[in-house]
Amino acid sequence: MTQVSQLVLVTGPSGAGRSTAIHVLEDLGFEAIDNLPMGLLLRLLDGPALDRPLALGIDVRNRDFSSDGFLDLLKKLGAIDGLNVTTLYLDCSVEVLLRRFSETRRRHPMAQGASPEAGVARELDLLQPIRGVADTLIDTSMMNVHQLRAEVERWFAPSEGRQLAVSIESFSYKRGLPRSLDMVFDCRFLANPHWEPALRAADGRDPAVAAFVGADPQYGPFFDRVTDMLISLLPAFRSEGKAHLSVGFGCTGGQHRSVTLAEAVAKTLAEAGQQVSIRHREMERRRMDVRPD
Repeated sequence: MTQVSQLVLVTGPSGAGRSTAIHVLEDLGFEAIDNLPMGLLLRLLDGPALDRPLALGIDVRNRDFSSDGFLDLLKKLGAIDGLNVTTLYLDCSVEVLLRRFSETRRRHPMAQGASPEAGVARELDLLQPIRGVADTLIDTSMMNVHQLRAEVERWFAPSEGRQLAVSIESFSYKRGLPRSLDMVFDCRFLANPHWEPALRAADGRDPAVAAFVGADPQYGPFFDRVTDMLISLLPAFRSEGKAHLSVGFGCTGGQHRSVTLAEAVAKTLAEAGQQVSIRHREMERRRMDVRPD
């Protein structure tokens, strides 16, 4: 059906930096099209062959945009042989989004005459299912344009001469495995802080929780073997031309044990000179659930 080998779908809330990311991808050699109607995408892929990767910006401004439609499109794209599809989600906190709209005096595309707060909340609700399945998530809340450019280049620049980027993610098995993980480690055999009343409300980034998990006699040997294996394998992955390695740590709720392990492993790899990013999926979902109306 298509002569395109790599397709990056760029989405996320208005004001999070989606247009900047698309411009960066264009500078990296992608054929870039912003705000393409979803109904035209398959027809585009069925058209004349392209000699370079394709980056498409898809957002709520499209008249046919819906989260269900986007997820259905992902399934159809995933069934195309030879097509490597990546969903890049540009995320941002509610407070920063509102500040950006206030500073630029832009009207939110989903405000519909209401306040910017209502427009932001409406858009985040619409995008939440897509955010949950995104392959690459970049939180731009604390980034300027130059930092965002560097982050997009880190993920999508040609791998030749570039350091392997490692993504560490914690998650809950109850919500299923995150997409596109290369390695998964199950932490459910470790002592669970959930059963300690004083620790239940905290998460694995809390020193008391980390100390509790680390006190399990099985923690030390497990942590040492995982980090030793990763450090020994990274040069081999890099020599094979792999640009990104995604490693997941899962536990029952995605709040304590997996978060502690993800933080500790990421810290060790960073200290070893490795380029590392970290994401706590369930913690981010909880933050979204308690955002203001």
